[in-house]
Amino acid sequence: MEVKASAKYMRISPRKVHKLIGAVKGKPVETALNTLKFMPQKAAGILEKVIRSAVANADQNPDVDIDLLVIRNVVADQGPTLKRWRARARGRGTRILKRTSHITVILSEKSSV
Repeated sequence: MEVKASAKYMRISPRKVHKLIGAVKGKPVETALNTLKFMPQKAAGILEKVIRSAVANADQNPDVDIDLLVIRNVVADQGPTLKRWRARARGRGTRILKRTSHITVILSEKSSV
């Protein structure tokens, strides 16, 4: 059984989220949440929130045992980019790209055999 949760239009670059994906992918949910809790990155808090949402989604299904959930896959796709301008010397302006992410977490039950 698979359970999914996603957070869209998060104001963080997908590149920064990718750094943390390797730390939680394939681990049990409780271990992953404890790992993320002590990471200083902004992406850790966002990823923790999405994982908790996926666990809450799994809790709605009576067939799923929450204690056996494992993070099967985490994907951070690029969302739309906000384009801004910053004033520079000699009347110029340079572009600032404020990137957004779509983060998807897929949980599945580890076989109890």
